[in-house]
Amino acid sequence: MDATTFVKQRQSPLNFLLGFDLPLLAIVAVLIVFGMMMLYSASWDFSLGSYGDAMYMFNRQAMWLGIGIVAAVLLAFFDYHWWRQVVVTAMAITIALLFSVLLMNEIRFGAKRAFFDGSVQPSELAKLVTILYLSVWLYAKRQFLQDVSFGLIPLGVILGVVGGLIYQQPDLSAAATVLMLGGLLFFLAGGDLKQIGGLLIIAVFAAWFVSSVSATGRQRVADFLSGLRDPLQASYHVRRSFEAIINGGWFGVGLGQSKTKLTGLPVPPTDSVFAVIVEELGLFGGAALIGLYALLVWRGLVIARRAPDMLGALLAAGLVIWIGLEAMVNMAVMVGLLPFAGNALPFVSAGGSNLVASLAALGIVFNISKQAGRVLPDDAEWRSYGAVFDMRGRYGRRSVSGARRS
Repeated sequence: MDATTFVKQRQSPLNFLLGFDLPLLAIVAVLIVFGMMMLYSASWDFSLGSYGDAMYMFNRQAMWLGIGIVAAVLLAFFDYHWWRQVVVTAMAITIALLFSVLLMNEIRFGAKRAFFDGSVQPSELAKLVTILYLSVWLYAKRQFLQDVSFGLIPLGVILGVVGGLIYQQPDLSAAATVLMLGGLLFFLAGGDLKQIGGLLIIAVFAAWFVSSVSATGRQRVADFLSGLRDPLQASYHVRRSFEAIINGGWFGVGLGQSKTKLTGLPVPPTDSVFAVIVEELGLFGGAALIGLYALLVWRGLVIARRAPDMLGALLAAGLVIWIGLEAMVNMAVMVGLLPFAGNALPFVSAGGSNLVASLAALGIVFNISKQAGRVLPDDAEWRSYGAVFDMRGRYGRRSVSGARRS
């Protein structure tokens, strides 16, 4: 029997008709509405000064939102098992795009990252496609992950090619994100703990090497360490972010009333949008946004736990953790807890590439949720083979277990 032929249907008639995970849909809808509202508040002055139209960035974001929603809907009805047939082609196209962007003459802020006026960044697509590719690859090689020649070394080659091309743009944060996602998926797939430890050591050494040879990396690390010792010695960007957060207090100065976005806070619609949110809505508003991201990750992990097979579990977990990781890094940078990085705040920061990629990722997660509760013929094999943790929730005596081999 074909692997995608279902042998048992556990869904109730109501769930079968509704199909998709409604709690996740509600969370995403709230994030989108909140993000568009805060983007307009953070961007109107910047848009007016840079483009002569206060609605410019909002209108562009609305256009990309429409494209992203279309992509999400299409992918929600595209059986995720078909990625096994098309993911190699998708990765080849992504690598070609990463090569192509390095040949472009458009340089913004000292980097070559986009094709059209800073709007189409293949590094965002690379994050999504890397998760898809590695999930399919780990699923196919699940019986050989303990073997270094089949596990760690090929994984390192895949991540090295993609991460290296992104680093050449240069986009240090995107390259680091790709490497972290690769290690995470290897862990979730049940990779050998010794190999995971070796991967961590290699990652730490690579991070040290990059920060040593890159002038940008050295400056960011130096500013970060100075800020940890004395917040007044942090980078100008972080100091202005602190000013916005302090101005906001517990309850904020009111929607649209931020002052720092008008007096020199760098790029308020993109990297600094979280600082604008806290200034206008206060610490309670910032905490509410963090809670929304936490709920999104939690709901995605619930879908992963209920996935019909290991492939669905890896995809769902990897995609929602990626979105949560992007949000965490962006917010941590704004409060001086991490060196400066260019990660977008998903669904909030201005930028079409990240918005479309994030919505496309959630479309895939919705497709997995639509198939939740169904049992595939190879499901029993996966359960007995064992991932790092049991995504179906049968935790028994402990919540996390070691990799189990049949």
